[in-house]
Amino acid sequence: MHESIAPSSPWTQMRGLIALMRPKQWIKNAFVLAPLVFTGEFVNPDSVAHALLAVALFCVGSSATYIINDIHDIERDRKHPKKSKTRPLASGAIPVSMGLALLAFLYALQICGWFWAPKVVLVIAAYMVLNVAYTFALKHQPVIDIFTIAIGFVLRVYAGAMALSVPVSSWMFVTTLCLALYLAAVKRRQELSLSGSDGRKVLEKYSLSLVDRYAEMSATGALVFYSMFVMSARPQLVFTVPLVLFGLFRYWYMVEKLDGGESPTDALLADWQLMVTVVLWIVACVWALWPGLG
Repeated sequence: MHESIAPSSPWTQMRGLIALMRPKQWIKNAFVLAPLVFTGEFVNPDSVAHALLAVALFCVGSSATYIINDIHDIERDRKHPKKSKTRPLASGAIPVSMGLALLAFLYALQICGWFWAPKVVLVIAAYMVLNVAYTFALKHQPVIDIFTIAIGFVLRVYAGAMALSVPVSSWMFVTTLCLALYLAAVKRRQELSLSGSDGRKVLEKYSLSLVDRYAEMSATGALVFYSMFVMSARPQLVFTVPLVLFGLFRYWYMVEKLDGGESPTDALLADWQLMVTVVLWIVACVWALWPGLG
C-alpha cells in the first residue's frame, strides 16, 4: 500500500496545487490566439482582450482535465518511476481531497466564464468532455487516441474564433489538425521508443515504423495545407513558409537525435533554435498582417 507523504507546509501544498494544474502545458493554449493573428484583429484592443480571456478560460479548462486524469491514473502513476515523484497526487504531496477541491474551483471559474463568453465556454466544455472520454476510454484505442489529442488543438483554434465572433478559414482548421496529428504521433513514437509498451497500454498496438509514417504524413499535410492557406487567403505570409519548414525539420531532428518529442512543450522550451523559429514566425505574421506595414 502506498503511504502518502503529508505536506510539510502550506507552501508545499501551494506548490503541489500549482503543479497539479500543469501550467507549463498552458503554452498549448496559444493556439487559441491563431484567429486573432490571422484575421488581423490584433490591432483591436477589444479583440485582444476577448482572445486573452479565451486563453485564460482554456487554461482553466485544460487544468481541470489534467486533474481528472491524475486522479484516474493515480495508482498507475504511483508505480511509475518518474510520475510517482513528479505528479503531486501520486507522490502524496497533496491529498486527493485537495485535488477535488481545486477541480471544483476550476469548474466554478468556467461557470463564471459563461457569463462573459458563453460561446467560448461551450467549446471548452466540448474539449473537457472529449478529454474525460480520452481519460476513461479513448486513450486505449489506437489511432483514435492520436486523433483525440489533435482535435483538442482544433477546438482551441475554434474557441479563439468564437471569442472574436469571426469565421476561420477551413485551411486553418485542417492545417492545425495535421500539425497536431504530427505532434501526437511523435509523442507516441517517443513513448514507444523510450519506454516500450510499459508506459501506455495502447502502445502495444503501435510500432515505430507505423507511427513514423503517421508523423511523416501529418507533417507533410501540415506544410502543404499551410502553404495553400497562405497562397489562397494570406499571400503576404508566403515568406513564413520557410520558417514553418525549418521548424518541422528542427523538431524532427530533436526527436531523432536528441530523444525529444515525448512532451512537445518540453521540446519547445528546451531548444533555443526552435524557440527562436516560433518567435520569428509570430513576429513575421504580425508584421505582414499589420495594417500599413506588410
